[in-house]
Parts: sequence; C-alpha cells; structure tokens
Amino acid sequence: MNTSKARPRAVPSVQIDNGRVIVTQWRFAPGAETGWHRHGFDYIVVPMTTGRLLAETGDGDVTTDLTAGVSYARPMGVEHNVVNINDFEFVFVEIELKSPGGRS
Repeated sequence: MNTSKARPRAVPSVQIDNGRVIVTQWRFAPGAETGWHRHGFDYIVVPMTTGRLLAETGDGDVTTDLTAGVSYARPMGVEHNVVNINDFEFVFVEIELKSPGGRS
C-alpha cells in the first residue's frame, strides 16, 4: 500500500530497546508520515501533543483526536500509515511490548 502524495517522514528516536520493550519517540513535522508499516508487537502510544492524526489503513482513513498524556493501546498486527494533519509538530512516545503479559 503506497500513498500517491510525497510527504516528509516522521523522525523516530529509539530511547530504550531491551528484552522487554522498545520505547520510541516519534516527531512529526506538519504533513509528515510514518510510512506504511505493520506492528510486530502489542503497543502503547503516549501523545505528548494535543491534536489530530490521520491513520491510512487498508479499510480506509481514520482521523483521531489525541490529547497530550492520554494513552491508548493497540494489538500487534495493526497495519497503517500515520500522518500529522496538524499545522504544527506532533510528538508521541510509542512503547512496544516484546514479551506477552509483561513477562520476559
């Protein structure tokens, strides 16, 4: 699945990568995207910014309002391209859970 629009890429910065978790800060300039990807682990997102993100999925586009500090979780297997549709930088921290049930 490819987008027909040329967009800048969001910038990931891995903060922790150990046997249990991967913690990545994602910084999105206005209009930036992650690129299409499939999550290999269950994950939690902690927005650091309040705003809206667009998730392009195989089933259609979904726009979500996010609030700084209000987390959400998704299961492994999610496939999408996340796009910052705000006119300002959007930042979130993604925590991928390598071990099911929090056990190593």
